[in-house]
Amino acid sequence: MLILAELKPGEVFFDLGAGDGRALIMAAKDFGARAVGVELREDLVKRALSTVYEHRLQDRVTVVNGDMFKVDLTSADVVFLYLTTSANEKVKPKLETELKHGVRVVSHDYEIIGWKPVKVKNFCENPKLGYPSHTLYLYKKG
Repeated sequence: MLILAELKPGEVFFDLGAGDGRALIMAAKDFGARAVGVELREDLVKRALSTVYEHRLQDRVTVVNGDMFKVDLTSADVVFLYLTTSANEKVKPKLETELKHGVRVVSHDYEIIGWKPVKVKNFCENPKLGYPSHTLYLYKKG
């Protein structure tokens, strides 16, 4: 999904609902981006921070224990969502208001209703077994 988003070194990557921080680590370590994760669950924030420190990425990765609706997204170049369709629907007005022109939004498995993706990519985690199959939607803020 970071390849699909064409994440570049120095860009700012936001993961809304960052979970254990896997995408944040990858964005910073493999792509040279600055990464900001927002996660409501404190246990997942602790796990993500532990991994950030383990990889010595605290200068490039920030993990916020809080509500994604209260985080300022105006600095974002890429936003990653692994939310449900209804959660995407709720966050859509915030994205439309705060994201600058050209920001790429990648949604994992769930569309953003009313937005037209510029790319749709299907992939399979375990091709031998044929599952689980996933769909990534790439949107660009116009």
